[in-house]
Amino acid sequence: MKKIIALLLTVAVVFGLLSACGRTEDKNELSKITIVLDWTPNTNHTGIFVAKANGYFEQAGLDVEIVQPAEGSAETLVASGKAQFGVSFQDSLAPAFVGDNAVPVTAVAAVIQHNTSGIISRKGEGMDTPKGLEGKKYATWDLDVEKETIRDVMKADGGNFDLVELIPSTVTDEVSALKSGSVDAIWIFYAWAGIACQVAGLETDYFEFADINPVFDYYTPVIIGNNSWLDENPETAKAFVEALSKGYTYATQNPKEAADILMDAAPELKTNTELVYASQEYLASEYIADASKWGEFDPERWAAFYNWLNENNLLEDKIDPDFGFTNEYLPE
Repeated sequence: MKKIIALLLTVAVVFGLLSACGRTEDKNELSKITIVLDWTPNTNHTGIFVAKANGYFEQAGLDVEIVQPAEGSAETLVASGKAQFGVSFQDSLAPAFVGDNAVPVTAVAAVIQHNTSGIISRKGEGMDTPKGLEGKKYATWDLDVEKETIRDVMKADGGNFDLVELIPSTVTDEVSALKSGSVDAIWIFYAWAGIACQVAGLETDYFEFADINPVFDYYTPVIIGNNSWLDENPETAKAFVEALSKGYTYATQNPKEAADILMDAAPELKTNTELVYASQEYLASEYIADASKWGEFDPERWAAFYNWLNENNLLEDKIDPDFGFTNEYLPE
């Protein structure tokens, strides 16, 4: 009987060790996640690459693949489940949120706290305020929201949008386009194109839409997630966003080192290191800005822009101004 009991105890111990090993392996297995960028790597994305390079994703139990949108937009790829997360923009999401084919995605973090886009022009040609666009050549994407935005700020400045000469935009290099005189004014995101003009020594005038009408202080860019995946994996989603938060916080505190990490991940950026360093320095104060933490959405600011879209009938249907974002996945 003693031999039988000893044998049973030995089996139990071995079984327990095997079970423990199995649990350890499960615990150490990384959850695979794909995040799709909106464009080629740039300083908007630095925190993502920092989180990967510095091991923040791995520490959170995640194996994260960062991809560029070879086919379709980030919204489409995330909505279809081909990626769990992506980079998008509040204004781009609005038309995708309405209609019969509304995309099942939610903005889970704000990459930059305030809208830093506006109109840039050659210095001293009178376009330092919106009214100055009258009679000038503006490179347009011919989008309703784009044109209504410019109409709004021009009206506030006493100008008439109908007097602007709209030139179909083929701009890929804002510095060259302005220097050549092919256009007079371009809608840019200052963190890249504006800084590029500075680095190139091109003197410019610039105004931001949000400075003229606060309704345009919407969120651009943002991190979006697939709704079904978020519902089914809330803890993994929180771990991912927390790792991102660490990445962007590091970029805020260490812009040069963060820029080096970005360029190591995207060596093509090393053709203009001065631009990357300067852009990263600029964004270091914009990722969090006056928010209590990185990624946080102000519900009133989010709703204000969607209310403006509704008031100006710029979507095929009305949009719920409080729809499409959440702060619930952000770290405490």
